Amino acid sequence: MKSTPLRLVLTALIVGMLAACSTPMPPSPTPPGAISTQPPASALPPPAAVPLPGDTGPLPPPMAQPKSRWIPVRWAELPGFTQDALHEAWNAWIKSCERPAPPFTALCAEVRQLSIATPDEQRAWLIARLQPYRVEAHDGNADGLLTAYYEPMMEGARQPGNGFNVPIYRLPASFGARKPWYTRQQIETLPEAQAALQGRAIAWLRDPVESMVLHIQGSGRLRITEPDGSISTVRVAYAGTNDQPYGSIGRWLLDQGYTRDATWPGIRAWLAANPQRTNELMWTNPRYVFFKEEPLAGMDASFGPKGAQGVPLTPGRSIAVDRQSIPYGTPVWMASSGPQVQLSRMVLAQDTGSAILGAVRADYFTGWGPEAGDIAGRLKQGLRLWVLWPR
Repeated sequence: MKSTPLRLVLTALIVGMLAACSTPMPPSPTPPGAISTQPPASALPPPAAVPLPGDTGPLPPPMAQPKSRWIPVRWAELPGFTQDALHEAWNAWIKSCERPAPPFTALCAEVRQLSIATPDEQRAWLIARLQPYRVEAHDGNADGLLTAYYEPMMEGARQPGNGFNVPIYRLPASFGARKPWYTRQQIETLPEAQAALQGRAIAWLRDPVESMVLHIQGSGRLRITEPDGSISTVRVAYAGTNDQPYGSIGRWLLDQGYTRDATWPGIRAWLAANPQRTNELMWTNPRYVFFKEEPLAGMDASFGPKGAQGVPLTPGRSIAVDRQSIPYGTPVWMASSGPQVQLSRMVLAQDTGSAILGAVRADYFTGWGPEAGDIAGRLKQGLRLWVLWPR
């Protein structure tokens, strides 16, 4: 049960909030994966200028991070704050509380208590306990970039043959003996590299493009045909790389003038017309990813792979960030308006990536499967972020 002081705080704030909610607000955000018919953010009414109940005290001073500065704002500045389905974000926050960052450790007991609270109770608690800060670059630029990533689903086999001839490897036994390890081309051609990987295949895929997608995304779900003919579903999660530089195969095709479409469909079309050049294309990316197998059953199947924070990702509610701008485990308000999706929602900073650099930069975890992959492959649009930090 909720403690009496917390209940009293929430009740007082909720009454005031409901009284203040007669001001028209922007329409509800579109769920991830859906194409929005809402007008762009520039066409929506500006946020309410009057502070929300419970958010009337003096604002704290700005805060500085290595790659960003945080400017305190009123909760009313957050687009769509009264519309978000906060219970979805609460699921991600409870995951972060499995490995909380020090500023949030003291709040996790209340976060868990509020997991079955109403949206109004959750909003009132946020106002009482957290202060929103607009994230900016040190030069004052608050506009950034949103992209997305996902967990691909693929067919695989435990043994090579019948079209399954692209291996997915565990870390080699000699990993760490040399840094960097062999390049992608060397892994696929040198006898000594092949010997180091003997018996280390987790499974075999049909398609080198699928393998490259898996290497770039860093994890995936495999529907595997076992030697006895049975089917099992497992997750292959990131275990390490060969420490070679990453090269974009799409960028190589563009730079060579071979295509104007560097999307995965465009890459597949070029390979279909030039199958003899498959290795040449794949070897332009020297980086090679090694994986570990994880079971995928029960609640594990409802979440994504573990992010850099060390907790499972929640579809539509987890983002990868530059940790020099936003620490892991931080709840973040995200607003992005573009041709693919309209997003105004609370998310958790739970992951990072080599390309996720900058003050206002996020990679949005869309989930798994074809629909998530379609959105992730197309999403590239403007972004604004607010960190929600303990008062």
